[in-house]
Amino acid sequence: MNIYYLTLFPEMYEGILSSSILKRAEDKGLVNYQTLNFREYANNKHNQVDDYPYGGGAGMVLKPEPVYRAMDEIDLDNARVLLMCPSGRRFDQTFAEELSTEENIVFINGHYEGYDERIRKLATDEVSIGDYVLTGGEIASMAMTDAIVRLIPGVIQKESHENDSFSTGMLEHPHYTRPREYRGMKVPDVLLSGDHKKIEEWRYEESLKRTRERRPDLLEENEK
Repeated sequence: MNIYYLTLFPEMYEGILSSSILKRAEDKGLVNYQTLNFREYANNKHNQVDDYPYGGGAGMVLKPEPVYRAMDEIDLDNARVLLMCPSGRRFDQTFAEELSTEENIVFINGHYEGYDERIRKLATDEVSIGDYVLTGGEIASMAMTDAIVRLIPGVIQKESHENDSFSTGMLEHPHYTRPREYRGMKVPDVLLSGDHKKIEEWRYEESLKRTRERRPDLLEENEK
């Protein structure tokens, strides 16, 4: 998979893309990351990428030319182009699984007050990670990258993510490791029993219980 980031702040990606699972995925040749600073594609001597909005109002709006020129540089016919936008489709695990099968993904990261509306024509999807507003799309695209890349075959073991929260339609069950008792808190006996059927039943019931308590909306969705 090739992932491109159109951003005014490419340095923001240096830490996350050079660490942990995202870095190991690149080292394995399973993913390639590339950042493009679309300020370099501005057509004025000050490399200005924003301007005042027509009709007045607060803030500055991203101009279309630099973003379009950066996309021309990438020149992909089969890319999934994700415009990071608070009004976009809510990102979730199902969407992450869908995107993990793509060959090329492009993140367009806004800043300032918003986008010139014509930039939206470049996108295949407008995406939000929640009902709040960030100063730019970079942090949101980083979170999405982490969620997507870990699902690419070969990045981590399939068993490590197939029972994740939301992958099954419920929240994940509790986990325990050694020691068997810590500060009066004990590992449930069933996990020490060696009875795999009972362990699976316990995990399912705990998953169901946790989902009912914390996210009953997920169970309601599954019932539709």
